[in-house]
This record gives sequence, structure tokens and C-alpha cells, in this order.
Amino acid sequence: MTVKVQVVSAGDGDVVLVEPPQPAQTAETAAQNRPASRTRACDTLKGSPAGPGYRNANIRAMDQPGFQPYVPATQSPAEFTAKAVVIGVLFGLLFGASTVYLGLRAGLTVSASIPIAVLAISVLKKLGGSTILENNIVQTIGSAGESVAGGVVFTIPALIFLTPDGPDYFNYYQIAMLAFAGGILGVLMMVPLRRALIVKEHGVLPYPEGAACADVLIAGERGGKLASMVFAGVAVGAIWKALSWVVNVFAKELDYSTPRGSQFPNATLNVDISPEYMGVGYVIGPRIAGTMFAGGVLSWLVLLPLLSILGANINVPFPPIHPNFANNPATGLPFLIREMAPAQLWSAYIRYIGAGAVLAAGLITLGRTLPTIVASAREGIRDFGAGAGTGATLRTERDMPTAFVIGGSLLLAIFLAVAPKMPTQGNFLAAILVIIFGFLFVTVSSRITGLIGTSSNPISGMTIATLILTCLMFVALGWTGNKYGPIALCVGAVVCIAAANAGGTSQDLKTGYIVGATPYYQQLGLIIGVITSAGVIGWTTLYLHSVFGIGSAAVPAPQATLMATIIKGLLNQNLPWGLVLVGVFISVTLELCGVRSLSFAVGSYLPIATTAPIFAGGLVRAFVERKMGAAADSEVGAGTLFSSGLIAGGSLCGILYAVLVGTGKIGIPEAIGNALPFLHDGTSGYIASALLFVALAVVLARAAQKKVM
Repeated sequence: MTVKVQVVSAGDGDVVLVEPPQPAQTAETAAQNRPASRTRACDTLKGSPAGPGYRNANIRAMDQPGFQPYVPATQSPAEFTAKAVVIGVLFGLLFGASTVYLGLRAGLTVSASIPIAVLAISVLKKLGGSTILENNIVQTIGSAGESVAGGVVFTIPALIFLTPDGPDYFNYYQIAMLAFAGGILGVLMMVPLRRALIVKEHGVLPYPEGAACADVLIAGERGGKLASMVFAGVAVGAIWKALSWVVNVFAKELDYSTPRGSQFPNATLNVDISPEYMGVGYVIGPRIAGTMFAGGVLSWLVLLPLLSILGANINVPFPPIHPNFANNPATGLPFLIREMAPAQLWSAYIRYIGAGAVLAAGLITLGRTLPTIVASAREGIRDFGAGAGTGATLRTERDMPTAFVIGGSLLLAIFLAVAPKMPTQGNFLAAILVIIFGFLFVTVSSRITGLIGTSSNPISGMTIATLILTCLMFVALGWTGNKYGPIALCVGAVVCIAAANAGGTSQDLKTGYIVGATPYYQQLGLIIGVITSAGVIGWTTLYLHSVFGIGSAAVPAPQATLMATIIKGLLNQNLPWGLVLVGVFISVTLELCGVRSLSFAVGSYLPIATTAPIFAGGLVRAFVERKMGAAADSEVGAGTLFSSGLIAGGSLCGILYAVLVGTGKIGIPEAIGNALPFLHDGTSGYIASALLFVALAVVLARAAQKKVM
């Protein structure tokens, strides 16, 4: 008997597989009839609803003692073809660039595997057709660009803030080499884990995005309709973004702060009306989006007014004093709290509280998964020799040779230690730490994504743990001061990129296992995707920095700023521990209340202009699920596909805006908006821009109610 299940978000940190109750059953009856072995709870950052791929492909395999892939091992249809590789590379470049923009803007990324799989089917059909294995190669190569880009933008831009030496290392060569090393390390170290995690634990680890991708590929004849939702989302996202950013018809952001002298001073609620944020909120769902927004409410509507009230009677500068506005131009003296604007107060004080909350939540998340870490590390070490290159003759069991995996990993470590003009040149301890932490967190990442999905993988927590351990080792050796900051950052960056890409790699290999792909070709394709996307990721990052300046309102790079704050504070031993510990115990308090703290902590660190529109996207999904049923949407549902398009379209339009600004041609399209000032200035502009945002929510809600499967 086939049992259908779905994955629903049960809040920050909980993703539970449950059997949907039948119409004639009550919730209690359904709970009693639910198979206990198929109910799992796990930790998550951003939420990861599973789609029909898990229900159809993965559960079908669980019910059958001898799993057979969709394409049997005895058949060898076209797979690693030139057109599949080229199109996969192009998708990798496209989604890699859009992920760079989204990561620098929001400090968040979402998995692109499913929209790439949908688009692969559609594009290859236009080029004369394809096999399911060719479609799989396209999404495998394309997803590598998105995974590597996420790891890059979370860490490497921190070099800008690690003065005085760090900015000198922030160049194309450094970014490309670190992306290259981390991305390939993530692929190589996942190779011997494939048998342990994908094959041996098939039916135990669902790998929701990988199974959903398999379902999309198996239902390839419907690819045109699925693809139309993604294309429509891209178009709508680009148009909505252009209306505010390119042609300047509407405002980019809705801002409101209470007066500094009021009873509730400096309380701030800002909403960035960019479509990519609403798309992110829809994808992660209302519970996670709401938890993130709650963190923003604490920082901007509780702590900020409280600090302003208390600071009104403090007549001396209150440390730490932010270096960017140490002196008030009006007085020539250091700023007092009562003289600061909301953004200044957040940057000088509140962000340290948020950093402490993220730090504690990340460590608590890793501590909660400690049994998984130990079991995964033990399994990985045991299977490292036998997991790859065992001489298997079946096509579906061929992996990269073990010698290539070990040799490649060691060569990458040596490269980091001897490569010229790298911060790690001559530092073999850093290379050793990369291998140790890399293997540990690649294993953890691969297993955690098997439970909660790539978009939910707490990569920031793993990176923070790596940086803390690395910096503590440096301090113990007497390596303190600014000059060791870039070295510690490079260790964290390579490990972050490796862990991010390993999570995506494991999802891709799960998809391949279900559809009957050749693992060796997938692994080779992933390396190609890493190499080709590293270039455009570096170029996009540097170009956005040259136009806007990373750390500005346009591209604040919140994750990278956090990493720099931790490194500088630990190595210089001047972290404002009072504020940091306040944030630490905010996360501890939430955990004591039974609330998983990571999403809340991330929200407390991000600008509320980011978390508010994400929450709006979550509310749209809540409305759709309430109207259509909780199981109406999934990772291959109309709403999620349309939202993926919004994210890609909005991000790509943001890059177009940067190009127009960088080339000095933005004035041409902006002339349109300048002729209509009432749509973006004053009260009328505020109302018009708010209506534009509401209209986007309506469009998304209507699109989400369409049937595509």
C-alpha cells in the first residue's frame, strides 16, 4: 500500500513529515494512523516544504524493498552531451549572478534547483528534445553556480571590513580562487559520502529538493506549463523591480520612523518593495518568515526605542562609538545617543546584539545536531575508502575514483598554502584547518540537507563555528591583530563555500539516484559548474561593489558584515561583549521557551526593510494555503515556481540597474519617473508605492492558485 506524505513547516527549526488526513478523518484519527517511522523533525533556518517528488518518488522507493531507478542501470540513454553541458553552464551563470545580488542585498539565498530543472525541460524541448538524464545534467551543473554564489557572498566581502589589509585582497583573483577551491572541495568530499547518505539511507533521508527535482524531471512532458510559471515570475519580477529602480516611477522603499523627541522615539518600520523579497517570503513560508520578522520587530520597534529613551539622559558618548560617525558635524564632538538617527543607532549598538543572537543561535543549532555530526563524521571516515571507485560495473554506481578525490583535496589544500598573493600563502595551519573543518561540515551539511533541504541549511552557523574555532587557535598561538583577519576569513570562506556546495551536491545526487543518472557524470558536471560560475560570481560581486559599495544600503552584505565583526572582535580582543551577550541570552531565552532561535536571530540582525517584505510574502502563502488547503502548494507548485521567478527576475533587474549606474546611463530611463514625481515623492508617492507592493501580492496570490501539475 502506498502511503502519501507531505512536508510542512512547523516553525523555526521544525519540518515535520506528516500524512495528510483524509476528508473523512479527524486530525486525531489521522495522527493515530500515521506511520511513526515516517515522521521526522529537524532544525531549519529558512523552511523547506517538500513537493510531490518526495511523495511520489521517494516514498515509492521506501515501500519497495529493491529500489529501481526511473532509468534502469542496464539502459544508457544520452546523458553527458554537449548541449546539456552548455545549457547547464548558462543557467549556472544566470542563477549564480542573481544569487550574488540577492545574497548581498538580503543576506539570504534560496535553492534554484527546481526552477532550473523546470527550465531545462522547456529549453531542451525547444532544441529538438532531450532525455531525462540530459535534463538532469542541466540542473546539476546549473545548481552549482547558485550554491557557490551563496557561500561566496556570505563570507568573502568581509575582506572589505577587515582593515587595513583585507581590502587589498578583495579582488577578482581572490574571489575566483576561493570560490574555485571551496566549490570543488565540496564536490570531492561529497563523493565518498554518496553511498552512505544517498544509497544506504534512501528512505531515511528524504532530500526534499532532490526528490522534488526528480518528480519534475519524471513529469517532463508537462515541463512547458511548469516553465511558464517560472518565466511569468521572471517577467513580473523584472518589471516590478524596474518600475522602482530603473525608471524611478515609484519609490524603492517605504520608510517611517517616529520622531526622536516623541514618547516612543526612533521606532522604525521600513519596507523595501523589491519583488525578490516577497518571493523569498513565499518560498520559506509564513511561519519562518513571521519568525524572522519578529526578530526585526525586536530590534527596530523594541530595542531601538528603548535605547533612545535611556540615551536621552546620557550626556557622554556611549561606547562602542561607530567609526563612520564618531563625531557629530554640528558639534564637532562624538555623537551622543540622543543625537543619533535610527540607522546610526542600529549600526553602533543594535547590530552587536543581533550578532550575539546569531552567534548563539548558530552554535545552539550545531549543538542540537551534535549526534548527527558525530554519526556523519564516523560514517564518512568509515566509507571514505570504500565510497568511491570500488570498481562497480553498474552505470548507476560509478563514482569518481577515490585516488582522484583524495589527491584533489590535498592539492587544493596545498594550493591554498602556496598560491601567491593569497592571504593563506605560507600558512600551512590554515590549509590543514580547511581540510579538517571542510570534511566535518561537508558531512554535516550533506546530512542536514537530507532532512530539511538546501534552502534550510544553516550554513551561517557552520561558518561562525569555523571562524570562532580558527580565531581561538590563532589567539592561543599569539596570532592576534588585524593582519591575521584575512587568513581566518579565508579558512571560513572555503569551508562555507564547500559546505554550501556539498549540500547542493547531495540534493543533485539524490535526484540522479531516483531518475537513474550516472554519478560520475553528475560529479564531473558539478566541477564544471563550479569552475565556470566562479568567474561570473567574482565579476558580479566586484561590479556591485564598484557601483554601490558593499556595506551601503543598496548592497549591505549583512552576513559578510557579521563575519567581519566576529573576526575583528576575537583577534583584536575588543568585541563589545556586553551587547553581544545581550543577544546571546535573547537566543537562549527563546530556546528555553521552546522556540528555535536561528530564524529569529537572523531577523534581529537584518534590516527590518528586508524582513518586512519577506513576511508579506509569507502572508501571501498563508492566504493561498488557507484558501486552497495546506497541501495545495509545494516546491513544484505554481506559487513556489512563480516566486522563484520573482527572485530571479528582481535580482537580474537589480544587476541591470547596477550596469546602468556604472555606465552613467541610468539618467535616460530615470527621466520617465522624474516626469511623474507625484508617484514617488510625498504622501501621494508613498501611497502609490504601497499600492504597487499590494498589487504584486495580489498577482502572486492569483498565480499561486493555478494548477500546473
